[in-house]
Amino acid sequence: MSTGTDPLAPLVQLPGVPDAVAEVRKAVDRLYGHRVMRRRAAEVTSESALRGARASAALAGADWPLEEVRRRSDFSADDEARTIGAALRISAEAGQLLSIWRHSPLQVLARLHLLAVGDTDPSAGRPRRAGETAEEVFPLELKPVESVEAAVVDAPLPALPPAPGAEEVAARLDQLSRLLVARAEGQGVGTPALVVASVVHGELLALRPFGSYNGVIARAAQRIVLIAEGLDPKSICPAEVGLAELGTDAYRRALAGYLAGTGEGMAAWIAHCSKALRLGVRESTAVCEAMQRGMV
Repeated sequence: MSTGTDPLAPLVQLPGVPDAVAEVRKAVDRLYGHRVMRRRAAEVTSESALRGARASAALAGADWPLEEVRRRSDFSADDEARTIGAALRISAEAGQLLSIWRHSPLQVLARLHLLAVGDTDPSAGRPRRAGETAEEVFPLELKPVESVEAAVVDAPLPALPPAPGAEEVAARLDQLSRLLVARAEGQGVGTPALVVASVVHGELLALRPFGSYNGVIARAAQRIVLIAEGLDPKSICPAEVGLAELGTDAYRRALAGYLAGTGEGMAAWIAHCSKALRLGVRESTAVCEAMQRGMV
């Protein structure tokens, strides 16, 4: 599946992918052109990080109201609180890891896991070893929100296969890292950010390299890619919000397409990531509008 120096290039030509890329670019550009972004961009970035973390935690099983997340300061009381705390710590630091990501993505992934579990956990920052299992990616069912048009699918919800073994995980992580470092060095720069971010997101969910918090880490890695690739340099487009709003059934079905590895499946996955990102743009646009009206 290699074209020149960019193995991702064929994905750009899959049916529907050029339109998905163009729609995302248009939506993001419109948000960056909002009047509020000229004066209060840092506040929009901060709010995006908070809302993205809340949504990612919800997808990981801790579906707390935004204001509860904003109000709380102690995130150690129980499993849900720890999941919220993990997502907040990862979201707060993800954008600061950009320089390391460009030459050592695996180091960043290890750092994200360490942030999630804390340095007292013996598994912190290391991939699963032989015989170790990964936590469920979708522990909680989230229904699509009313404002989102959800496709009606009659087919049964696909069961995700078990996470690959440690040896396969190590090999595929190394391959992913090499691809990302090559891009940072100027190879394969023609592939759009949406496609690269979707592949990183999907591959990390497929591998589930750590024993815990793989979903939160995969979504954070997607956000880092969107920053690094220049589509969302200020990190104001919380795709995690869109993924939560679309619901876990749609997320699971799209991921099954990625895991199948077919052209149709890959296109469906990229389209899902595109829609989630556009919903994230919608979220931050609403934040900008509220700021403009003096409500924030």
